[in-house]
Amino acid sequence: MKRLKTALITGGTRGIGKAISLHFAKKDYHNLILNYLQNDTEAEITKKAVEMHKAKCHIIKANLVSLNDIDEMFKQIDGLTKHIDVFVHCAALNTFKPLSEIKPNQWDLTMNINSRGFLYCVQKCIPIMPLDSSIIAISSLGSKKVFPNYGALGPAKAAMECTIKYLAVELAQKGIRVNGVTAGVIDTDSIKHFPDYKNLVQKIKQFSPAKRLGSPEDVAEVVSFLASRAASYIFGQTIIIDGGQSLV
Repeated sequence: MKRLKTALITGGTRGIGKAISLHFAKKDYHNLILNYLQNDTEAEITKKAVEMHKAKCHIIKANLVSLNDIDEMFKQIDGLTKHIDVFVHCAALNTFKPLSEIKPNQWDLTMNINSRGFLYCVQKCIPIMPLDSSIIAISSLGSKKVFPNYGALGPAKAAMECTIKYLAVELAQKGIRVNGVTAGVIDTDSIKHFPDYKNLVQKIKQFSPAKRLGSPEDVAEVVSFLASRAASYIFGQTIIIDGGQSLV
């Protein structure tokens, strides 16, 4: 009998995370656990949207900067399921200013939620991940390319991408595949935090081969592929999805 699948998605109620949650709900995932930090209303809206696809949905409010919050989140998860087949780390945080102006606490917050939070969640997932499970982290093109006023997020995502490689080798023997998705500029509310974002959007539409911004659904499709058996020979990779932006 085919076992029903459970997915944990951090930052899973808005933007890219929401698109991934809905995409999984349309597939063979019967149980979705969505972490979020802000906007209770949007979390409830996403929960109802997931449940419309006949999947169970649980939302857990937790600040991934706090190790205690992560511990508490996994205590709640233990009461909901005994296994996690896919863990997607989509939670992110950034202060949009030049790196030379970033304050120590802003650096720590950005690093902790993007890199340390990812690693600690992985460590908590490992004991309840069966063979042939998958971990996928959402990165950004700022890990490879300099964007003005991108703050500490680029370095934090670069650290996360390196962590993906190490985890992929370490966890392969446990039957857990670890990969990432490096997204270009995606059409979500977060792009409005970029200084002069309208000019950035115009340049991407004018010069990138795709001639458009990426959509959250574009990213969700790649995440779904990496979580599937079709990607069973892919380990420790970060797939770039940017409409060719990084090529020009």
